[in-house]
Amino acid sequence: MTFGATVRAVKRASRLIPSRAALTLTPAAVKKVSDITSKQKCEGLKISVKTRGCNGLTYVLDYCNSAGKFDEVVEQDGVKIVIDSKALMTLIGTEMDYTTNKLASEFVFNNPNIKGTCGCGESFSV
Repeated sequence: MTFGATVRAVKRASRLIPSRAALTLTPAAVKKVSDITSKQKCEGLKISVKTRGCNGLTYVLDYCNSAGKFDEVVEQDGVKIVIDSKALMTLIGTEMDYTTNKLASEFVFNNPNIKGTCGCGESFSV
């Protein structure tokens, strides 16, 4: 089973923030990933990119029990996110959030590296 994700373009200040992880998770994202992995009895979620949508790329989330040879593993607050090697360069510096409103509950990737998104927010270009 795969999940949908929304990409939001974020322009951050030019100051450098030291970070060791390629991806950081908000407390809401940590809680949702923890809920999903405990219900599905998997080790974590894997993030990959696929070519689709009107702007080129989209994120895909899958259940994951093991990382591939060249995959990046991010562990934060007891949850594990595996980043596909092909998606790594598009995710560096990204914040993963989980939002809920009247219309949708979804993971949102606040990515400072993207150059543009489509109108619906599901695809992006770097």
